[in-house]
Amino acid sequence: MKILSSTLIMKPSFLTVRYDFPAFTLYEPMLTTSSTLWSNRTRFMTKFQCSVASGAFASDSVHSPAKAEAAYSGRKQGSSSSLYSRPSLLEMRNEKLANRDRVYEFLKGIGIVPDELDGLELPVTVDVMRERVDFLHKLGLSIDEINNYPLVLGCSVKKNMIPVLDYLGKLGVRKSTFTDFLQRYPQVLHASVVVDLDPVVKYLQGMDIKPNDIPRVLERYPEVLGFKLEGTMSTSVAYLVGIGVARREIGGVLTRYPQILGMRVARVIKPFVEYLESLGIPRLAVARLIEKRPHILGFGLREMVKPNVESLLDFNVRHTSLSSVIAQYPEIIGIDLQPKLLSQFSFLNLIIGLDREDFGRVVEKLPQVVSLSNSPVVKHVDFLKDCGFSLEQVRKMVVGCPQLLALNLDIMKLCFDYFQNEMGMGMDDLVNFPAFFTYGLESTIKPRHKMVAKKGLKCSLAWLLNCSDEKFSERMNYDFIDMEEVDMDLSFDMNTLTEPTSDDSASDFEDDSDDDEYV
Repeated sequence: MKILSSTLIMKPSFLTVRYDFPAFTLYEPMLTTSSTLWSNRTRFMTKFQCSVASGAFASDSVHSPAKAEAAYSGRKQGSSSSLYSRPSLLEMRNEKLANRDRVYEFLKGIGIVPDELDGLELPVTVDVMRERVDFLHKLGLSIDEINNYPLVLGCSVKKNMIPVLDYLGKLGVRKSTFTDFLQRYPQVLHASVVVDLDPVVKYLQGMDIKPNDIPRVLERYPEVLGFKLEGTMSTSVAYLVGIGVARREIGGVLTRYPQILGMRVARVIKPFVEYLESLGIPRLAVARLIEKRPHILGFGLREMVKPNVESLLDFNVRHTSLSSVIAQYPEIIGIDLQPKLLSQFSFLNLIIGLDREDFGRVVEKLPQVVSLSNSPVVKHVDFLKDCGFSLEQVRKMVVGCPQLLALNLDIMKLCFDYFQNEMGMGMDDLVNFPAFFTYGLESTIKPRHKMVAKKGLKCSLAWLLNCSDEKFSERMNYDFIDMEEVDMDLSFDMNTLTEPTSDDSASDFEDDSDDDEYV
């Protein structure tokens, strides 16, 4: 062995020696004492230190090659006696995989499939994972529901879950709804209160949704917390305002049906509006329908609306009447209509002999008839029969005014008693104008009849009642009755929908309970 070079450091405690070995030559590790090398320069050195890559050791005497090899070998193997021993990256990775395997085994043991959790940061211990699962159970989530969205197991109880739930609770979201809330939108547990949730809440308030209504909106549609403010939410609202929905009504519309905020204009809202227009409903009338019944936008156009329109045509509803049918009862395009039409037609055919053509006229005038239950209908038919009308007359009256099947029976009895005892008219007058039962006895029938009787005029029920109060006042100035003025058309007036909305917009949260009005 030949020393090619040496570096002398002027501090007596450090000496570094570099050796250059010929290639392909094996040597026993050897530590050359510094005393020999140093003796040529200073002969009084008695203590030395040698520096190596992994540490340092000091000796008062010359170390043998065997001892040096033993010390080096111990440090290389990570001997526990070394002050600087650390686990290698490989060891750390193996330990992490072992911990993950134990967590996976725990999850499998309680019925959770962890396949989707690969790559997700999970707790390093089973105890922490057990804490998360137990917390989710307390919130009401079952194992099956966790399996529906297993990524929720990547949420920390203290850092994610509790802050989000506390925020929702402070907004007013009821704890009793947390289970349903998380079942529908478990992603909320991943959200940041400051970055994700609070901006959406402020945006909703900016849409004129009252603070007291915000929690009900979130309970009804928790998915809204995941939408981007500049995306679907803003475009859907802008489109509705563009077709004529009053800006002051937007808050009420979104409060009653916040799902609008998640609807694509091009795929959902615009095609729906244009289809109703194609049936003869003016765009402004569609806007009014949305203001009053915003949930109709949720009726699937292809799956529900179009098939229901075809069903109406199949049951002899005229195409020209489709617009008034939908305008009167928008829910008719959002129910399972075909079986209802068949059932109601069969029932009315049985009790009053209504044929298919007449049934179409009945639906045109009272589309809610498809949702009438049988028992009230039977009671109304029996009442008319008890009044002395024949079955044929009852059928004619029902076709002329289907509302007879849904009016308050007590009020109908009072109106009939007044007609029979005070008005001195024949039964045919009621058969020809069955809508008599739809007018208020005290507000309309009695005052007008007394005025006509006082003037000594003889008139039909239609001339007496089928006009506005202003028009009736004009008629009272006539010396005779002009029957040509009688308007027997009792069909729905589409213009009533296009009238300006009232200044009082819907503000407080309320359910659309009118859906069951005719059940």
